[in-house]
Amino acid sequence: MRLSGGLLDRSSRVDFTFDGHAYQGFGGDTLASALMAGGVRLMGRSFKYHRPRGVMTAGSEEPNALVQIDRGSGRAAQTTPNVRATMQEIYPGLSARSQNRFPSLAYDFAGINDLLSPFLSAGFYYKTFMWPRGLWEKLYEPLIRRAAGLGALSGRTDEDPYEKAWAFCDVLVIGAGPAGLAAALAAGRAGADVILADEDTRPGGRLLSERLEVGGRSGADWAASTVAELDALPNVRIMTRTTVTGAYDGGTYGALERVALHLADPRGRPRECFWRIVAKRAVLAAGALERPIAFADNDRPGVMLAGALRSYLNRYAASPGARAVIFANNDGARQTAADLRAAGLEVTALLDVRPDAADDPGAPTFAGAQVTGTEGRHGLTKVRFRHQGRLHEVVADVLAVSGGWNPSVHLTCHMGGRPVWDPALAAFLPAPGAVPGLSVCGAAAGRFSTAACLTDGAEKGAEAAQALGFRPKAAEIPQAEDGAYAIRPFWLVEGKRRAWLDFANDVTAKDVKLAAQENFASVEHMKRYTTQGMAPDQGKNSNVTALAVLADATGRGIDATGTTTFRPPYTPVSIAALGAGARAKGFAPERFTTSHAAAAERGAPMIEAGLWYRPSYFPRPGEATWRAACDREVGYVRAAVGICDVSTLGKIDIQGPDAGAFLDFVYANTFSTLKPGRVRYGLMLREDGHVMDDGTTACLAEGHYLMTTTTAAAGAVMRHLEFVRQALRPELDVQFISVTEQWAQFAVAGPKSRDLLNTLLDAPVDGTAFAFMACGEISVQGVAGRLFRISFSGEHAYEIAVPARYGNALYRDLVARAEAMGGGAYGMEALNVLRIEKGLITHAEIHGRVTAGDIGMGRMISAKKDCIGKAAAQRPGLTGEREQLVGLKPVQPKHELGAGAHLFAPGTKADRVNAQGYVTSVCWSPTLHTNLGLGFLLDGRARIGKRVRLVDHLRGLDVLCEVTDPVFFDKEGGRARA
Repeated sequence: MRLSGGLLDRSSRVDFTFDGHAYQGFGGDTLASALMAGGVRLMGRSFKYHRPRGVMTAGSEEPNALVQIDRGSGRAAQTTPNVRATMQEIYPGLSARSQNRFPSLAYDFAGINDLLSPFLSAGFYYKTFMWPRGLWEKLYEPLIRRAAGLGALSGRTDEDPYEKAWAFCDVLVIGAGPAGLAAALAAGRAGADVILADEDTRPGGRLLSERLEVGGRSGADWAASTVAELDALPNVRIMTRTTVTGAYDGGTYGALERVALHLADPRGRPRECFWRIVAKRAVLAAGALERPIAFADNDRPGVMLAGALRSYLNRYAASPGARAVIFANNDGARQTAADLRAAGLEVTALLDVRPDAADDPGAPTFAGAQVTGTEGRHGLTKVRFRHQGRLHEVVADVLAVSGGWNPSVHLTCHMGGRPVWDPALAAFLPAPGAVPGLSVCGAAAGRFSTAACLTDGAEKGAEAAQALGFRPKAAEIPQAEDGAYAIRPFWLVEGKRRAWLDFANDVTAKDVKLAAQENFASVEHMKRYTTQGMAPDQGKNSNVTALAVLADATGRGIDATGTTTFRPPYTPVSIAALGAGARAKGFAPERFTTSHAAAAERGAPMIEAGLWYRPSYFPRPGEATWRAACDREVGYVRAAVGICDVSTLGKIDIQGPDAGAFLDFVYANTFSTLKPGRVRYGLMLREDGHVMDDGTTACLAEGHYLMTTTTAAAGAVMRHLEFVRQALRPELDVQFISVTEQWAQFAVAGPKSRDLLNTLLDAPVDGTAFAFMACGEISVQGVAGRLFRISFSGEHAYEIAVPARYGNALYRDLVARAEAMGGGAYGMEALNVLRIEKGLITHAEIHGRVTAGDIGMGRMISAKKDCIGKAAAQRPGLTGEREQLVGLKPVQPKHELGAGAHLFAPGTKADRVNAQGYVTSVCWSPTLHTNLGLGFLLDGRARIGKRVRLVDHLRGLDVLCEVTDPVFFDKEGGRARA
């Protein structure tokens, strides 16, 4: 029913539908409040027994009123399940559906589960579906999977936009209730850069839901004026509809902003945005959550938390009924009774479990009373209670329950902290210092009066700002309610009928007692045995009550029982928001080199290498196949000069006094002895002894190195280096950063490479000053660059690097000069042929399952030092008889070879049992006029000169091959060193 008053915009009428029926609300309504005002009490069905459920709370902790939100139509139709009606703002055209029911919410066939409840107690899955074993995959698992879940997805791709964003601040204030507003005001006035985040649509917290005065005016008015002052401060940012979902290392907090979920026409705005907020200090002012009391049939629609009822009365001007019973163990019952009377509703009974509770002058008060049961299928009709040994019955359509308040300690536990039990408050409080840089204030710290929240918030905000060097002024705290929090711990009314704890998952007090009886007495074991706290609300309403029941069943105190582990996120976060931008090209971004446009102009087809787009080959008129272009480009390098963009290789700049020692540890071979101006090839092992990557590292100056990695492994190597520095060798003074995209780098390879460079460089190079594996600074037509005398082709070659902004111009100039000398550009196909002819490896060979010994580099693992993977590489399984890298030549040179083919001894059957190796790379060599291959063969090096059979069933290949050394061309390396 709709009441007068509230904080609604009555001038804005909003039409929406629920289960196909039309309803109307006002601006500021949630779906729950608008339905409640429209006379709807039944809003959902429970997961296990499909019992009728109504709204229980007014916030993100809601366990019952979970709905589907439909949007779009036809092929674009989408649906979002498990949306809390208490958090979903209504908007014109909103279409909501109840879930977990068939065929309708009022008449659900699966409600028969409730009649079968004696057979479906806690743990019945584990006891029932063990036998017969053969039925698990055919019957049990499919049935369980079909029954799992509450809502349903559309099955269509979600094309709506989502975003991710980053923010940085001095002070992050989490929660915008009285404590949070006071904290943000104190820090903001001091000059600190402040972010105030709150999951509600407007700041104020409980001030919006209570008939309280702050500073001589209503709490809502005080909150509005405070928000106006914060808005006027240029150093304060207020983020409403934003839930801080997790606390992480380094002062980082995750937060989910609901950007367009309340809009009928988003106009291109994202539905949600996931924020990474990095704060130097944080203040947690998340308030507290009210908890219920367990009693028989306490789950009927119309039974709700007292604080939630006050929210609906005072903020939303809505009530689920006209006659109310209040059941509580604290003084909040009187406040609820007063608010009900102020709204014009009848309080038929006030039941206080405390025998010495004072009478309420406006309602029949029963001190020491306990609710023993309720009636009403789709909505509450009667309440039964026991008082002084006699049973009573009263007609009511609302039952407001309050078992006390639980401070919202969740974020303080996300880094391993454990809350501490406070018997005076009958609640868990956050452990001090559980999250570095985070302080807790207000109700989240157990200070439940408004005045205490304002004072505590102002103090914590000022302290956070002062710790950062700001000078906060003494805050003037407005007068506000400062009553004591009087409570008697009371958790469960004993009885024969079921008393519900976890409302969404249908966990009862009996289930928890059964878990203890069957020796699942640890709180974590009980949780998994009963599914207590594993529902969408993650136990926000039920955990503490369930812990109390478990403590009583085991004879331990609640503090000894402990809590389950709170983990992020605080409330559910959609996968689309976490992965925002990771669709289509966002999932696999196109990375273009500085020479991309020049290569495209020459008609080069592009292939993906990692995420980079690199030219496959450069076709010329009259060339019918890619092979013709590839053979021509190989000829450029072998006979003249070729140009290839190698900017995609990972480049990591490493500096520091301990840079050499760091490289010694991550590489198998030694780098600390490398002199400035020299380059060395390095092999990197994983911790399990297998090869991770290879590449060259140049010593640019004392304590300054430039590491190159393969294109595919650049990201993995960077992560590996970070792990080593932080976790394995934190004592080393070394810093590094990826500079892959800061430098454009080009290979200039071939007999005429030095001649070409000397037409371009401001100072020519010669073979003496710039010998093989040398490096140094150069000037390219006035532009400072770097030159490396290294070769991936086996030819006399260089790699020239300039800042990326000059890459396009340099590439075009190099290619033009090469063409004038009888050469030109070459692509990935030619590069592959060149490296196979020289027996050089890529990730086709170092694919994650090979050791240094397998590729013939076992001697590179230095005996004089330790390195990652050294000990593991000496395991017997990695040093015995293994497949080793070899070269393969077909006995008939023109016989095709296939990468991925398997190797067999001649005369044996080509099947899995007889396989002796496999092929990793193949090519046609225009230099040697034969097909070539690299592969791994069992005891391969001892079989050089012998023959093997190459079989590729997929391509229909069966070729007799000669086993050779992997280096087919210029084995002595004279051409590269010339």
